[in-house]
Amino acid sequence: MSKYKPYTRYKESGIKWIGEIPEEWQVKKLKYICTKYAEYGLNISSDNYQTEGIRFIRTTDIDDYGNLQNGGVYLNKSLCKGYTLNCGDLLISRSGTIGRTFLFNSKKNGEATYAGYLVRFSINKNKAMPKYVFYFTKTNSFFGWLEIQSIETTIENVNGQKYANLLLTIPPLPEQITITNFLDKKTAEISKLIEKDKKLIELLKEKRTALINHAVTKGLDPNVKLKDSGIPWIGKIPENWEAKKLKQISEINISNVDKKSDENEPEVLLCNYIDVYKNEFIDSTINFMKATASVEQIRRFTIKMGDVIITKDSEEPTDIAIPALIIEDLKNVVCGYHLALIRSNKMILDGSFLFRALQSKKINDQFITEANGVTRFGISTYPILNSYILIPPLSEQIQIAEYLDKTTLKIDRTIEKTEAKLELLEEFKKSLIHHAVTGKIDIRGSEI
Repeated sequence: MSKYKPYTRYKESGIKWIGEIPEEWQVKKLKYICTKYAEYGLNISSDNYQTEGIRFIRTTDIDDYGNLQNGGVYLNKSLCKGYTLNCGDLLISRSGTIGRTFLFNSKKNGEATYAGYLVRFSINKNKAMPKYVFYFTKTNSFFGWLEIQSIETTIENVNGQKYANLLLTIPPLPEQITITNFLDKKTAEISKLIEKDKKLIELLKEKRTALINHAVTKGLDPNVKLKDSGIPWIGKIPENWEAKKLKQISEINISNVDKKSDENEPEVLLCNYIDVYKNEFIDSTINFMKATASVEQIRRFTIKMGDVIITKDSEEPTDIAIPALIIEDLKNVVCGYHLALIRSNKMILDGSFLFRALQSKKINDQFITEANGVTRFGISTYPILNSYILIPPLSEQIQIAEYLDKTTLKIDRTIEKTEAKLELLEEFKKSLIHHAVTGKIDIRGSEI
């Protein structure tokens, strides 16, 4: 922000959470720069939703950046009288995800109406630029004010009248136009860089997945001779590989160790669902929770180096059979509930290779298709026992696992660096908006 200079003169705003403002600026309540304010939207049953008609904007249709997401639902025009949006109307969410805002543009968004958890403010264009007001709702000042409201009410709800009394920093109208044009250009440039980095991360993740898929189903030798696996969905495999059911090459135990503690049972450390879901590798750096387990449970579910744990239940079928590899011997750690502990026959199957095989989409799809449920999905013991794994010679398994460890680590580090850069760009974008709209920097005369 150092390239931009502050204003020459400032004055006290009289509002603690706003602080000083440029001398020519004012502080005004939102309702005083509106022709209409604090108008709640339609409360209407989902039975009225259609695939065409007038777009019905809900809080969930608006992202954190104020963009309207694709898709959505529609209503018959006859239901929307008095609730049709006009160009420049500002919507603010009053419940759920409070403070989410959207500036309606009829040319871009077409005809639309809005839901009851949103509040409409029609900005008087002789007093304020709607886009300038929208930008104010992306500042630290606005989010600080929201936090104060939440603490005062103790519930996640800010009603229309409270929003109407929101205090904003208001420069002269020509200056609002200058600030808005400046931010439109600069935020578009930053957003372009953000999208570029997001696309790079997406491509890197796809490359990572493709590498694993190919290595555990076709091996590393591009010239290897292939044979029919005898299993239609697997297709051809290297001629010295075999397809075996998991129960033939490993011991599988479905854990029943919950998080409760019983004073009559020995204390243990519990490797929980979230430990497996969030970490590819399980080691002593994880802060395992304390619990208790019976002697028999400790015997069956104590984890050892080389074991693989998979998720057995989840809210989404695609989160079934997410694997994690135990990479060191851990003292007194047992596998928790909603998980399956797989211990390979080390004469036939290397644990590191099994872990990578279970990351492969082709292998993992077996579990997803067998998952059942409505709001929560799970997989029974039978599909786990009878799922197929492709088995190369043991030496080749180790070679493949080591290759994937190296290549995925390189990709993961590039992803981490790109994500760190993304975070900085997001922070810079927010900071630029905040500093420009609250008068911390003077962008008059800056290149647009």
